Amino acid sequence: MNEQLVLRALDGLDGLAPMALGGDLEGRWSTSPTSLVSWLDGRADITPADPGAWAGELGRALAAVHAVPVGRLAALPSVFDRRAGSQELLAGPLAAEVGSCWSQIVASPEVLCHGDYWSGNVVWREGRLTGIVDWSGGARGPRGFDLGWCRLDLVLLFDERIADEFLAAYEAAAGETVEMGLWDCWAAARSADAVGSWVPNYLPLGRPDLDEDELRRRHRQWTARLRSGR
Repeated sequence: MNEQLVLRALDGLDGLAPMALGGDLEGRWSTSPTSLVSWLDGRADITPADPGAWAGELGRALAAVHAVPVGRLAALPSVFDRRAGSQELLAGPLAAEVGSCWSQIVASPEVLCHGDYWSGNVVWREGRLTGIVDWSGGARGPRGFDLGWCRLDLVLLFDERIADEFLAAYEAAAGETVEMGLWDCWAAARSADAVGSWVPNYLPLGRPDLDEDELRRRHRQWTARLRSGR
């Protein structure tokens, strides 16, 4: 049901999002609740030849998501009503710091958040980003929720420079500057316990080097960098 609400709010996003075509959400004629959406032409690609340009496309696509008019979002849940946006999920060295800033986080202006915006949830064709998939976690929330999450993914895949190129492209497309300190810390804190389990996300997409130990090492390194920069 939530994905249908999100897709209706997106209204195709100029071809970047699927269109809701129908379905059987109550399982009346199908074996389980079913949602029918349009096809997005492309495939996942997390091993680009030019990571900087690739990250720029990720940034511009996310800016388009966040530009969806807020008047369309009234029916959507808040990210803070979901586990991913819960303060209970915070862990690791940055948990206390993020928790102390929680009132600032929840008071931030709302946009349409994808909810799990990382490089594996977009598709590409001939080197161009052609669509964004998996809208089941879409919700109202602060733009930093998506930005920090995608930057974390890019740090795990590549490095901080690529994460910064993503942010620069987003800011140019959105027409505003985003101070990322707190949002990066939030993403690191809400993934501290889970990052080691993300191996199946990366392995089939061509990154066998990102085993549990390596993911945790890179996460620790990013966490230390965030702590030293705050």
